[in-house]
Amino acid sequence: MPEVEIAIGGRTFEVSCQEGEEHFLHSAAAMLDAEAAHLADQIGRIPEARMLLMAGLMLADKTAGLEDKVRSLEADMEEARNVVAALEARPVPEPIRVEVPIVPSDVTDTLAEIAARAEALAQQVEAK
Repeated sequence: MPEVEIAIGGRTFEVSCQEGEEHFLHSAAAMLDAEAAHLADQIGRIPEARMLLMAGLMLADKTAGLEDKVRSLEADMEEARNVVAALEARPVPEPIRVEVPIVPSDVTDTLAEIAARAEALAQQVEAK
């Protein structure tokens, strides 16, 4: 079992861990050290046992808050899954038929004639 030296709150501790778990131990120690540093900034120097207890409680409080968020997000995801399942279970609606009226050819012919007259007038105006 490897022996690892960690520093928490300006104090060094030697602990052992399982083979290959050293990086997890260093990561956890870094989190505990950050909380201990926060405590030291607020309170000043406190006894080792109290510092470790308070830092551990602060981490536990953060962890509890994160667990509550995870549960809330999981509940939201479950609700979203239920909505999606309900939507997927609905039958596909029938397509809506939309009828567009056809413009009679005599109207289009009349519009073309009006356009030609307008162009002729525009040419006459430009010529003058």
